[in-house]
Amino acid sequence: MKMASIQKHLNVISLVSLFLCFTLPLKLALQVGFYAKSCPNAENIIRQVVQQRFKIDRSVPAALLRMHFHDCFVRGCDASILIDSTTKNQAEKDAGANGSVREYTLIDQIKTALERACPQKVSCADIIALATRDAVALAGGPKYNVPTGRRDGLISRASEVNLPGSSFTVSQAQQSFSARGLGLNEMVILLGGGHTIGVAHCNFFQNRLTNFQGTGAPDRTMDQALVSKLKGLCGSNPNANPSTFLDQNTSFVFDNEYYNQIRKNKGILKIDQNLALDPLSAKMVSNLAANNNNFGQSFVKAIIKMGSIQQGNAGEIRDNCRTINY
Repeated sequence: MKMASIQKHLNVISLVSLFLCFTLPLKLALQVGFYAKSCPNAENIIRQVVQQRFKIDRSVPAALLRMHFHDCFVRGCDASILIDSTTKNQAEKDAGANGSVREYTLIDQIKTALERACPQKVSCADIIALATRDAVALAGGPKYNVPTGRRDGLISRASEVNLPGSSFTVSQAQQSFSARGLGLNEMVILLGGGHTIGVAHCNFFQNRLTNFQGTGAPDRTMDQALVSKLKGLCGSNPNANPSTFLDQNTSFVFDNEYYNQIRKNKGILKIDQNLALDPLSAKMVSNLAANNNNFGQSFVKAIIKMGSIQQGNAGEIRDNCRTINY
């Protein structure tokens, strides 16, 4: 009886250990072609919906790049940015830093099409990554394969949103990227990738135009003709907050012109201009400005690495990207 009791106890321990092994968060192994069997037309469906949207609005690539970046930098690339707030929880999308993130409806449209084709197979997190890839290509950027197999997160809190600021120094931005496992080189490349077709509202740079750091004068590191142009755009109406392109030359084209612009002191945001002036990053900026192919190839490596940021097994395949499953 005693031996039988001991054996029974050991069996219980083994079962508990086995259960824990399967419930502890595990890093997901992402792979290219993850949906080849479960939803073979998934990537084509996503591409077609993005193409249709791009025909109407050429700014979609910038919006999706921003969404992808803002999602990955909080809880990893788990589509937590898509979850709507409730009376009990303010979600990430309602944090101040995410106020300019858009194209949630486009993600909804893609999800609806995928659910018709293969219900509960494709994660919202993978939709963001794949849609961003397709949008970059439509804007003239590189074409690349995206490893997939992400799961959708179960948590989204506005209080957790802590993104690199528009006025950060290079060192401050580097610390933010380093905390996500990304190096200085990847930081310079990803900022260029997001800003080459991005825009900024006046409230993010207006202090550079008139009274920079309490000097009573514009930021001397900004080209004075650009200062005059932006003063005319932003004006003095506190209720107006227009936007301008971060690359004033090839604004809708995904290329390396952003780096040429900031080398000419035409960076709109302070962090952009800092990249060209700080010894930590200035040489990288010069190299990227000189070779568009190098920029494209470097961007692919950097965004794939960013897209792999995870915090364990995120959880589920959402039926609706705006809410967790119940």
